Amino acid sequence: MSLKENITMVKEELSTEEQFFEQAVKTERFVKKYKKPLIAAVAAVALAVVGTAAYDAYAASKRDAANAAYMTLQSDPANAAAQQTLKANAPMLYDAWSMSEAIKSGDVKTLQALASSPAAEVSDVSSYEAAAIAGDAKALGSYGYRQGALYKEMALIDEAVLLMQSGKTDEAHRRLQMIGDQSPLAPLAEALSHYGVK
Repeated sequence: MSLKENITMVKEELSTEEQFFEQAVKTERFVKKYKKPLIAAVAAVALAVVGTAAYDAYAASKRDAANAAYMTLQSDPANAAAQQTLKANAPMLYDAWSMSEAIKSGDVKTLQALASSPAAEVSDVSSYEAAAIAGDAKALGSYGYRQGALYKEMALIDEAVLLMQSGKTDEAHRRLQMIGDQSPLAPLAEALSHYGVK
C-alpha cells in the first residue's frame, strides 16, 4: 500500500468515527432532553402489561371458582357454600341455575323474583314459567303480548287453554288465531281451535 492509500483509508475511518460520535452525541442530547417523558412512557407500558396480566389472572380465578361451584351444585343443589360462590363469581349463571331449580320444584315465588334478573333470557323464561305454573291467564296474556318474548306462542296456547277451562271460548279462540301459520305450534293451535273451542 502506498502512503496516499493509507492516508485516504485513515481519513475514511476518521470520517466514519466522527459520524458515529456525532450520532451518539445527538442521541445523548435527545435522551437528556426527553428523559422524563421516556421514563414515564416505559413505566406506563410496564404498568399496562402488569395490569392486564393481573386482571386476566383475576378473571380466570373467578371463572374457575364459578365453574367448580356450578359443578358442585349439579350434584348437590343444597350446598349453600357453592351457591354463595356461584352467586359472587357469576351472578347471571347463578340466576340461570336458580331458575332451573325453581322450574324443577315449581317454585313460583323464586321465578317471579328472577323475572327481574339482569340476564334477559332468565328474566323472560322466568316470567313465562311463573305464569304457566301458577295458571295465571292474565300474566300469560301480558307475557304473550310482550315484544320479543321467547315463549310467546306457548303463552298464547296456555292462556287459551285456561280461558277454555273457565268457559271463555270466544276469547280463547281469539288467542289461538294470534298464532301464525308459519309457527311450529300452528297445528296445535288449530287442533285446539277445532276440538277444544266450541
